[in-house]
Amino acid sequence: MNKKISILLLIILLGSFVFATALCAQEAAQEGGSAIETIASTLFGKSLVKQFKDGGWAMWPLLALLIWGVGIAIWKLLVLVKGRINVEKFLEQVVPLIKDGKFKQAIEYVETQKGPVANVVRAGLLKSDSGIEAVEKAIENAAVVEMSFLDRGFNELSTTINLAPMMGFLGTLLGMITAFDDITNTEVVDAGVVAGGIKIALITSAAGLIIAIPVQFANNIFLTMVDSIVVDMQKATEKVIDTLTEK
Repeated sequence: MNKKISILLLIILLGSFVFATALCAQEAAQEGGSAIETIASTLFGKSLVKQFKDGGWAMWPLLALLIWGVGIAIWKLLVLVKGRINVEKFLEQVVPLIKDGKFKQAIEYVETQKGPVANVVRAGLLKSDSGIEAVEKAIENAAVVEMSFLDRGFNELSTTINLAPMMGFLGTLLGMITAFDDITNTEVVDAGVVAGGIKIALITSAAGLIIAIPVQFANNIFLTMVDSIVVDMQKATEKVIDTLTEK
């Protein structure tokens, strides 16, 4: 997407958010409610906001995990999409230049491409005048660096996947303890009160799973994308090494 268009869209989104915030704040002032609650109700619906409030303090760290997980997932997706290239077309341009001994032109073309595949091939071509062993060593070193880059973000996603259900379960346990304390301190036990307390306690467990499941799904997709990039790296480097060996 054109950079100017992206900036324009960002300005429009920010302007819309500021305008909506101002309207919600005005509505909150008229109704005597919290501006934050009014904004949240407008964006997500009153029922969801009520459940968030009923879930208690545990919903706030869960919300932080949700924002964290979604942010990392979006960043990871953009990085992986940007890092992929059409390896067949890439090799169609590079291999003939190598065969003709035009290493400078090959390097210049590779430098116009982005992503791990191009970076690894570039590292090998820069050592093309030092022998095939130097090329292979340079490719191996570059591949280690690129793999480290490709693995970034997975620990953060795993943290979200693991912590969200545990935080939700902790909120449920504490909510159940509170509910049973209320029952103990009540002379007449009302089944409706008990069921309501348990329902509220279970909200945090549901919230934790709602956060963890989509992030886990995204994590699996990213792993598949990384595997695809690694295969492209191997394919490209093997072809470059074979071409250099044949010269």
